[in-house]
Amino acid sequence: MRLSFSWGWVLACTVWLSCAPWAHAAPPHGSRSATPPSKAWGHTPQVRALAQELAQRYTLPLNWTEQHLAQAHRLDQVRQLILPPSTPSAKNWAAYRARFIDPRRIEAGVKFWREHEDALRRAEQRYGVPAHMVVGIIGVETFYGKHMGKFSVLDVLTTLSLDFPTEHPRAAERQAFFQSELGHFLKQTRQGASIKRLGSYAGAMGWPQFMPSSWSQFAVDFDGDGHVDLQRSPVDAIGSVANYFSSFGWEKGMPTHFDIDVSGSEVDLPTLTAPDILPTFSAARMTELGARLEQSGQSHEGQLALIELQNGGLAPSYVAGTANFYVVTRYNWSSYYAMAVIELGQAVEQAMKNAR
Repeated sequence: MRLSFSWGWVLACTVWLSCAPWAHAAPPHGSRSATPPSKAWGHTPQVRALAQELAQRYTLPLNWTEQHLAQAHRLDQVRQLILPPSTPSAKNWAAYRARFIDPRRIEAGVKFWREHEDALRRAEQRYGVPAHMVVGIIGVETFYGKHMGKFSVLDVLTTLSLDFPTEHPRAAERQAFFQSELGHFLKQTRQGASIKRLGSYAGAMGWPQFMPSSWSQFAVDFDGDGHVDLQRSPVDAIGSVANYFSSFGWEKGMPTHFDIDVSGSEVDLPTLTAPDILPTFSAARMTELGARLEQSGQSHEGQLALIELQNGGLAPSYVAGTANFYVVTRYNWSSYYAMAVIELGQAVEQAMKNAR
């Protein structure tokens, strides 16, 4: 596949696959248990055709490519996990938040921060991304390395490239995406990476759960050992997450969001929520539309978006997201995910301060 490529698609999380933030409400996808693989795909016409396409597109030896695809195993469990839920549950920010901002994860975050304080400081100096944002990402994605996935990435990507479930509402587009990711994975293998790498049921890998294309574009050797290794080097993961944010336009010193009150009858909610998470309004324009920003938000010079977080049957929560909030959603399109990352990082940072 080379899908019409959008940088917002490149990362690990499978939330975008179902277009629902609840894919992350369960333990991170890497923590699901893998079942024993079924038989290998073998040298079928379908395998040969995909091998030819990938070999040509990614400049790989044809026989080598076909051999690896033929040895990959079909994972029926992955085909089921990749489907959106048949009966989506109601969106609930409070319930979603509770899964990530909890004492055990905060404690693990403090331990991670203390062990890698120097790397976090260097990442902030080089890329302008605060330590708490990197800590928040890695905590939400893999519980600080505890849940990086147990699936063979080769098996996952080959299965989803050759037999993506047709009942998925965007099957052709998704299958093309995974074919592209398989090409990146094989090219990395050809360049020396292990063919036996493990990851999530969508093929995301390592501490930050990068998809292969993100690994190719944004992963950095931050520990200086001459190799990029997001699975065994948390320091490389720290630098890579910061580089990812920086590449998508993170602005040093800018908050991610401001408090906002939209409870009045004069508030034009349809207009304010129409752009979704895309920063569109100036602070003055938000005020004209009836919203009441906190004082620091009133002087914000950039564009803002009204972020709505539903709470089941209760009233939604709202924040005014800045351009940096939008950058966080380039890691994962869900505003619920972005807020969980931000608040986990802030909670860990506060716990660090309280312990001093």
